[in-house]
Amino acid sequence: MGGLSLVDGWLPIALLAVGGLAMFGLLTRWGRGAVATVVVAVLVAALVFAGLNLLVVDVLDLVPEPLPRQVLLWTALGLGGVVLALGSLVATRPGRKVVALVCGLLVVVSAAAQINVYFEQYPTLGALAGGDERSFAGGHGAPSRSMSTPVASRWTGPATGTSSIETAPIPGTVSGFTGRDAQLYLPAAYNSPNAPLLPVLVLVAGQPGGPQDWVVGGTLQALMDEVAQRHGGLAPVTVVVDPNGADGNNTMCMDSDIAKADTYLSVDVPRWIEANLGVDSNHAHWAFGGWSFGGTCALQMATRHPDLYPNFVDMAGEREPAISADRTQTIQIAFHGDTAAFDALTPLTLLAERKYPDVWGYFACGGDEEEVGEWQTEVSTAAQRAGMTVRTQVVPGQGHSWGVPHASLPPAMDFLGPRLGLTAAAR
Repeated sequence: MGGLSLVDGWLPIALLAVGGLAMFGLLTRWGRGAVATVVVAVLVAALVFAGLNLLVVDVLDLVPEPLPRQVLLWTALGLGGVVLALGSLVATRPGRKVVALVCGLLVVVSAAAQINVYFEQYPTLGALAGGDERSFAGGHGAPSRSMSTPVASRWTGPATGTSSIETAPIPGTVSGFTGRDAQLYLPAAYNSPNAPLLPVLVLVAGQPGGPQDWVVGGTLQALMDEVAQRHGGLAPVTVVVDPNGADGNNTMCMDSDIAKADTYLSVDVPRWIEANLGVDSNHAHWAFGGWSFGGTCALQMATRHPDLYPNFVDMAGEREPAISADRTQTIQIAFHGDTAAFDALTPLTLLAERKYPDVWGYFACGGDEEEVGEWQTEVSTAAQRAGMTVRTQVVPGQGHSWGVPHASLPPAMDFLGPRLGLTAAAR
């Protein structure tokens, strides 16, 4: 049952049908105030659909980008169902009250299921239920060393271990920043006898969100196991880090008045990885990647620290870091209104001022993400002009959802394979 899909197959369709029947049941309530209840429900739904983005983007600054129309629609329908259910509690028999509450709950569950179909945050019932976290017990014994040769030429396998997902805190020793526990993907090769020193991939999730999102919505273990299968058992040790500290925080992966998130990612994180995991510490074989907020962060790391992260994967990132849809407010919050200080650290500024002939980057976005697609074109073009080796991918039929990383992370690792050393033709 845990493997039952929540994003395709029969279950999402069944939940949609059940929700439709429940909504019909609420709309066919007869009795005093029924018409007024329907009118109020329609008005609430319309107000939510028309005004939710204004509230969460412009008023509350919860997210810097508008919610997709499909998400607005299902949210509006769900809240409309709640109003209908509450209205059915007035001047009705006890049995009708129970039916109304059940129908209201089913409408909310159905709407939430359709929102999940869009974002693919919980791909299966098992992912929704969650699982036990396994704490990192220490590396495989070999200390990190800088390897001049690709791992593909040093190790032929086979991988007799099994891959694992483990958790570990990465302290902000230098930055003073406190992030949530990192999620570690350790490939089967890493957990095998005579394990090789593997390359490293650092990942960041979207915002709001955290490292666990890459494990659940991102199906990290399955994706990276696929990478290993495509490369003779080899995949990078993958460390999903938290540069925000909480779902509601947004450091923009910068050193600013908010936090020293850049120092955390460029000093504390790589030092911890090299000291604790037993990996190839040659940063020519390292990459930084992420989705949404994390994609923006990946490009920031590559442009600000090409010596540490000369390879990156930007999946549906923004054109520049942002806290608010209002750029002036972002700069005020993070840099005391100093626009020049903010601009000096943004990828587009750095790409215009510097050359990056030794950096490779992979950009991906959903085919239904019109604005993100425009950003990808602008930023990837700037990257190419700055001398980067770039590849872009548009994932058909996907919006701003985990479907983009699902479709793009393995081919991104194929593209970066020679750089990471997963294939013998490393540069």
